[in-house]
Amino acid sequence: MARFELKLPKMGESVAEATITNWLKEVGDTIEMDEAVLEIATDKVDSEVPSEVAGVLVEILFGKDDLVQVGQTIAIIETEGGAIAEPKKEVESAPVEAIQEVAKTVESAKDFVAAPQTTNQDFSDSEKFFSPLVRNISKQEGVSIEELESISGSGTDGRVTKNDLLDYIENRSKTPVATQNTATVESKPQSETVAQPTPEISKVELPKPTATVAQPKVAPVSVNGQDEIIEMDRMRKLISGYMMKSIQTSAHVQSFIEVDVTNIWEWRLKNKDRFEKREGEKLTFTPIFMEIVAKALKDFPMMNIAVDGDYIIKKKNINLGMAAALPNGNLIVPVIKNADQLNLLGMAKAVNDLGNRAKAGKLKPDDTQGGTYTVTNVGTFGSVFGTPIINQPEVGILALGAIRKVPSVIETEDGDFIGIRNKMFLSHSYDHRVVDGALGGSFVKRVAEYMEAFDINRDF
Repeated sequence: MARFELKLPKMGESVAEATITNWLKEVGDTIEMDEAVLEIATDKVDSEVPSEVAGVLVEILFGKDDLVQVGQTIAIIETEGGAIAEPKKEVESAPVEAIQEVAKTVESAKDFVAAPQTTNQDFSDSEKFFSPLVRNISKQEGVSIEELESISGSGTDGRVTKNDLLDYIENRSKTPVATQNTATVESKPQSETVAQPTPEISKVELPKPTATVAQPKVAPVSVNGQDEIIEMDRMRKLISGYMMKSIQTSAHVQSFIEVDVTNIWEWRLKNKDRFEKREGEKLTFTPIFMEIVAKALKDFPMMNIAVDGDYIIKKKNINLGMAAALPNGNLIVPVIKNADQLNLLGMAKAVNDLGNRAKAGKLKPDDTQGGTYTVTNVGTFGSVFGTPIINQPEVGILALGAIRKVPSVIETEDGDFIGIRNKMFLSHSYDHRVVDGALGGSFVKRVAEYMEAFDINRDF
């Protein structure tokens, strides 16, 4: 029987590793082609790994919470419905010496893996994000959370990379700071009195125990005994970290504008049924607005940038992030790649596809990467306008408010009169470090102008 090696697939340009969060199949289970075998998680999104073949799962090479590199074999699948007995026969017929060597290797591997786990750290207490690789290395080398947080990261958004951590460990081994400090404290007072070193040592050593004692905040206690304590899930912890990081990084400022979208409203109402019948896609307002935002970004390319330290990166491609709410209440931002090159049909297909896969939890890590500007529709939940937080390292995000029928002054050649119009608010948050009010305000005004000038007689 043929044996197929299930490898961790490539998940995007910047994704090199993933953590196994759950095995959906066990050894001995039958697997259909394209059926999900396990769930993985990166720092961007959770996803499933499907099987490329049909067969029986005969071996699992990694366990839950293990870190796996892209391209590594994670499981063995026996195709053509073969039994699992054949691998056992190979083991039984193998020489005794070979079996003993394998046993020694396994035992040494167990000892190696078990040793680092003595430093059982809870990284959920930290507000900073650390990749699974960094966390594993810190556990193996006995680096505390406090030490990790003190390291100046060279990665994106100041993240601590593998090289940053290894450099810190090397320097720490060369310069044992803690030992030197205690030595100087002890050497000076010994010539004077014995009583003096005692309070100084207690002052130096007491803060560390208090930091470890403070960990019970992970499991708070209800005061009245009736409050429900709910721990954040992994996605919510990541979102929390991203939001705090963005506020600490960017100088947020907002511009607001009210726009008349009556033409868009009437055009969609007239064409949505014909569009779905002809193209097989639902026509919502989102692809129309996305098409307009992409057009405005071409007019203002300095809104389609990223910030990296003291440098501005002017993006060639316009990749629109589309903030989407998940059924569990969490938020995710899938990205429409090269949005300026899509017509309305292509935009509708991209919006519907990403939206449906986001709700079903079927997004791939690459689907959430590479965004250059983000749009969020707060009007979906009835909000008139909002002040969204910038998705780093982008410099702007546009919030679309709810469309409302409101009385409005209409100017004509024959004079002004009051009429009922469909209007909405646009809320533009931008990074004041690199985007001034003139640029931020002009951009959102251009979006409004394109919306109000929408051709009611246009085709798809």
